[in-house]
Amino acid sequence: MRVVISTIGTSLLTNQINRYEESEKNWYTQLRDAANLTEKNTSKEVLAIISILKNRAIEKLKKSSIPHIREASAELNGIYGLYTEKLQDGRQDIHWLISTDTAQGKATAEIVKEFLSKQGLSITEIYTPRGLSTATTEAFSEGIDDLIMWLRDTVLPLKNTYKICFNLVGGFKSLQGYMNTIGMFYSNEIIYIFEGKESNLITIPRLPIKIDESQIEPYAVQFALMDAGGGISLSEVGDIPESMIGEYNQEKVLSTWGQLIWGESKRNILSKRLLNFARLQYEDTFREDYNRIRDTREKVTLQENLAKVSALLIKSSGDTSVLFQPLGYTRYQGSNQIDHFRVNDSLRVSCKVIEGGILSLRRYGSHDHVQRSERV
Repeated sequence: MRVVISTIGTSLLTNQINRYEESEKNWYTQLRDAANLTEKNTSKEVLAIISILKNRAIEKLKKSSIPHIREASAELNGIYGLYTEKLQDGRQDIHWLISTDTAQGKATAEIVKEFLSKQGLSITEIYTPRGLSTATTEAFSEGIDDLIMWLRDTVLPLKNTYKICFNLVGGFKSLQGYMNTIGMFYSNEIIYIFEGKESNLITIPRLPIKIDESQIEPYAVQFALMDAGGGISLSEVGDIPESMIGEYNQEKVLSTWGQLIWGESKRNILSKRLLNFARLQYEDTFREDYNRIRDTREKVTLQENLAKVSALLIKSSGDTSVLFQPLGYTRYQGSNQIDHFRVNDSLRVSCKVIEGGILSLRRYGSHDHVQRSERV
């Protein structure tokens, strides 16, 4: 079984304009000028044009033969090529259509989704990365960031059960370029179609890419803090490659590629030694509890939470009230000023605020283990 990720352009929509019709001679220009606008920001006149063209495309696909369908839609051309024109072979597969966050992009994705659903590919959904468009470099980068996080959280966990396929036949060239690189990390294969009469499928298998973690590990604290939503100063960047660092609110943050590289590296790095985060101090008992952890995923989750605590305390200058809502930070009743916060539903960290706004971490483990250890 496969998960097929298809990038969606807008040519299926715009190609429905009748350029020989006098009343439609300005439609292409109007759509071009509104290409990066969301539905909310698109004029009623352009939305009406989009609606007309959408209905035309749906009717055209419904009445056309397979060769004409493949000619009309690059996205469907790739999907037909993947299944050697036997779409029924993909009924157990999951299809995700990646659209831009624009009125035209979403409309085109809806056309493709409706067509695939009627062909029996009922497990078809649209994902629109927040803000993704080519309006500005910033908007595009933010959309790619959202897309990478979605792929990491939604698609990557399916990799043990499904074969992940990136269908990059359709979509904008700028998006295809990024997806090609992202696909080398997250997909099992990438497919393209040779332009021309034969429409031959090109399949590119995932390359055996290995990240040099020796370049990342010395800056594990900085990467973990940025991944947790904290910014770092220029002096803390050190020799982290420039391509991995962006800037937001005058702080250094992870760039799109920084997120991708750290996402691939952090499981191995965060499952090793306990990292020394600012505003945190580890008691020997906490280190002992950490060293008893056998599940690497548990170590990663704990260190990600420690990075979040550190980032919040750095911003608040040690004020623990910022930990109440995101981490359930509360005081044990009847204790000698001993607090605790949640790592997840079942795991806790006990702690105590000490001089200088430092949070001293005391014990880690199940709720019962921590309470017994603290005698509360």
